[in-house]
Amino acid sequence: QVRLVESGGGSVQAGASLRISCVDSGRLFSNNAMGWFRQTPGNEREFVAGISWNGGVLNYANSAKGRFVISRDKTRNALYLQMNDLKPEDTALYYCAASRGSVPAIDQNTYNYWGQGTQVTVSS
Repeated sequence: QVRLVESGGGSVQAGASLRISCVDSGRLFSNNAMGWFRQTPGNEREFVAGISWNGGVLNYANSAKGRFVISRDKTRNALYLQMNDLKPEDTALYYCAASRGSVPAIDQNTYNYWGQGTQVTVSS
């Protein structure tokens, strides 16, 4: 069974750092691009960051550039998002996703497997 399981969310103060993780328990996505998306109530899910199958291509939303770092560890079948200098507007439910392809696209429709999400709340 394909499962992407996120963890590491929580409640922090503005300016703090947090690392969220996603484990591919099915060990199926080593050759696929992976991505992080986020969503707040009443809004569309938005792209945050993506990484190619081998980690050689990284893609970030403008809101994440300079503050967030995406990485993956194939030995652990894990995907990470290091979030620094968090702001209240980063508050959202964060999802990891596996792409159909090897390059990290911004379009969520190119991702066909999703985790259940982990909540990140940043207070001012």
